Amino acid sequence: MTLRELHDSARKTLDPVVYDYVAGGADEERVLADNERAFDRYALLPRVLRGGGARDTAVDLPGAPRTAPVFVAPTAFHRLVHPGGERATARAAAAEGAVLVTGTAATTAVADVAAAAREAAPDAAVWFQLYPHPRAEVTAALVRRAEDAGCTALVVTVDSPVFGRHARDLRNGFTDLPPGYAAENMRDLPGAPPGGLTDIPMSSEPRWQDLAETVRGTSLPVLVKGVLHPDDALLAVEHGAAGVLVSNHGGRQCDAVPAALDCLPAIAGAVAGRVPVLLDGGVRRGSDVAVALALGASAVGVGRPVVWGLAAEGEAGVRRVLATLRDEYDHTLALCGGRRNTDLTAGMAVRKGGAW
Repeated sequence: MTLRELHDSARKTLDPVVYDYVAGGADEERVLADNERAFDRYALLPRVLRGGGARDTAVDLPGAPRTAPVFVAPTAFHRLVHPGGERATARAAAAEGAVLVTGTAATTAVADVAAAAREAAPDAAVWFQLYPHPRAEVTAALVRRAEDAGCTALVVTVDSPVFGRHARDLRNGFTDLPPGYAAENMRDLPGAPPGGLTDIPMSSEPRWQDLAETVRGTSLPVLVKGVLHPDDALLAVEHGAAGVLVSNHGGRQCDAVPAALDCLPAIAGAVAGRVPVLLDGGVRRGSDVAVALALGASAVGVGRPVVWGLAAEGEAGVRRVLATLRDEYDHTLALCGGRRNTDLTAGMAVRKGGAW
């Protein structure tokens, strides 16, 4: 199956309300659509007669040496789309040599997700995505859980002072998980009764000092996710971030921001190699990976395609998504005259219709 066919199969499989939850974006979904369209605005300008042979596409990321340049971006509630849930996703990512970013809103606790990944590959890298909680003791407890689970990095989401307005969910009345499902990382946290769940409220008064405190409070490298402005990328580095993830939350937060890809070159330029710059949003083919790396990304994340693969074929479907993107990217790299990721330079990604 192609990735598009996996999507179509998943759509037939899923309850329409669940499909809309995964597929939908904020408000009129302009940013959701533009994330994909942004890649169509670029063409790759290959180099020729540069040697060849085997290609090395591995990249060193915080807490994940020699990993694939495509990672699994954080997405919520995997058990809603397949009984295997996050465990199946974790085994698939580990088997394909890709970092999995599991999140606060997972329907499987982080310890169980990390254990499943290590079943498939003992050295698997699992990162934990964190929504900072308004109560500092809850945030600290979540960080400790990620550390105890063996996660190798934290990914702090900073673009969510409030929840985005998801028109499809509002229309469908999808406001709570069905019985039998829960955000398991929010169980047994400070202030809750034994076995009880704590809500995932957004931190409406976030500060850079809060990020600095998180960095100081853990031995794990901390990446900052949700950065679109180059000045914020610089502030993230100044406050101890080990990486910057250019992201507009998959078009699920503000429907008036640019496509993530359009923000990448300025952020990569501002960071100037001090920490890795990653990107998610709109990646659907291996050539998209090549465009992002040429524009300054060290690696790219995929979210919805992974969920479609999980819904359609379970663990095998997630592996298919990651293997397809890896193989397409490797093929594109060869056609562009490259042997390693760094052979893709800014001058090789050109705007269509513009001067080269």
